[in-house]
Amino acid sequence: MNTTRLRDRLLLQEDLNFLLTNRVPRIALTHLMGWYSQLRSPLLTRFSIAVWRLFTELDLSESRQQRFDSLHDCFTRELKEGARPSDPRPEIIASPSDAIVGACGQLDGCRALQAKGMDYELHELLGSRELPERFAGGSYVTLRLTSSMYHRFHAPHDIEIDRVTYISGDTWNVNPIALKRVERLFCRNERAVIEARLQSDGTPLLLVPVAAILVASMRFTFIDLLLNLRYRGPNVIPCQASLAKGQQMGWFEHGSTIIVIAPPGMELAEGIASGSRLRAGQALLRRARQGQAS
Repeated sequence: MNTTRLRDRLLLQEDLNFLLTNRVPRIALTHLMGWYSQLRSPLLTRFSIAVWRLFTELDLSESRQQRFDSLHDCFTRELKEGARPSDPRPEIIASPSDAIVGACGQLDGCRALQAKGMDYELHELLGSRELPERFAGGSYVTLRLTSSMYHRFHAPHDIEIDRVTYISGDTWNVNPIALKRVERLFCRNERAVIEARLQSDGTPLLLVPVAAILVASMRFTFIDLLLNLRYRGPNVIPCQASLAKGQQMGWFEHGSTIIVIAPPGMELAEGIASGSRLRAGQALLRRARQGQAS
């Protein structure tokens, strides 16, 4: 197959993927998936997992349980004790989740990259004009969770959480194909802004879980709150929560994205680059070495 035909074939595959996962009634399908995943039937669940495995690399070997009464139980499964140890070094910000790294690097002022040639302003993502200024010129990492991954996320350091801001939105797919085609996609989707600070010195840190098609449901255990498309509570949710590094923060009910944003003085940890695969607890960011801080 010559280069032109191969390119055309790949473009056609991307077009079909985009149409099938985005040019559909996204919110209605997300509600339907939420209902289906909650059906408690071990037989139906085994069948659904078998079909799921035909299309993904679902690995349940680390799961604490091996039999599930619903797809929801499988999506939100716990792992065996010690399966995701956190990097103990105090200078390290650990990955909050299993993920594939997307766009990452240093912020251009208050602007981050979504995909090559497409970027977005932090104030659009965060729903605030003031908050981005604290992170201007800092670092960010986009973490994409696929549907087959472990869906729980954990504290990246010993942190205090002061506020959660829920921002309702759409449910576009967040795969690389959609990110290349939909401008400011993260700023359009349902998301939450978790404002935290390191217990050691008060350094601010943001975690922004972003929902997507078939997901749109995030459980935060530190405030015992389920956020989804039907949520009608307050937009800003004050909280006072202390979490130790590696402690569970919550989970997605399918797979999605977490954007981690740190202020100047932090840099990407060794080996972090677009396309890298991570496990929760691995080094994600680190304090910039002396003389390298912005």
